[in-house]
Amino acid sequence: MAAFLKPLMAGLIGASKETLSFNNLKCIPYRLKEFGEDCSMDLESRLEVLMISSPNRHDFVFPKGGWENDETECEAARREAMEEAGVIGEIDEKQQLGEWEFRSKSSQNSCSLEGACKGVMYAMKVTKELNSWPEQATHNRKWLSVRKALELCRYDWMRDALNRFVRALLEEEEKGMKREAVALPNVSEKSEHSILPTNCFTKPSEAKCIDNTISSLC
Repeated sequence: MAAFLKPLMAGLIGASKETLSFNNLKCIPYRLKEFGEDCSMDLESRLEVLMISSPNRHDFVFPKGGWENDETECEAARREAMEEAGVIGEIDEKQQLGEWEFRSKSSQNSCSLEGACKGVMYAMKVTKELNSWPEQATHNRKWLSVRKALELCRYDWMRDALNRFVRALLEEEEKGMKREAVALPNVSEKSEHSILPTNCFTKPSEAKCIDNTISSLC
């Protein structure tokens, strides 16, 4: 490469790195309410997601941030959820909700590539809520129904991610119900071995042999 081109290429590479950020991790912390007295509640009615207030704004967002070189995407997402929302949970690495390109808050009205970001979204099942957390002073947290969370989502990609998560959870529940249905025995079919009375502790074949022996002695 010609010497005079090196500074130019270095400048272009540097600009491209600043223009598009690929290290943005987000997660949707969630929990399922207990049935309580109402056992008829469907999954979506029991589902709650956690959102946090953004600094210097009154809108709510999902926990987000970058990741370090020594951690995976899921580890980074869990760390950000703990630091920003004060929750600890589990993330299935195989169930990435997707990738989205969006603009930073400061460049929403810009037509250039400056401020464009690329983020990856996961869902995190919350197992523990902390009473205090590192960024508690700048982030309030709030548990919301899916319907309310969709109303508060400021951007379309946030609503898209939340809808994808709900669909994935409903599909997983449906698969689980099918597996349970297959595992249940068909009570209408006669079993090879009849169920004995509770006072009989022998197998059917053994019980028959005992009866025959008693008859022969009489």
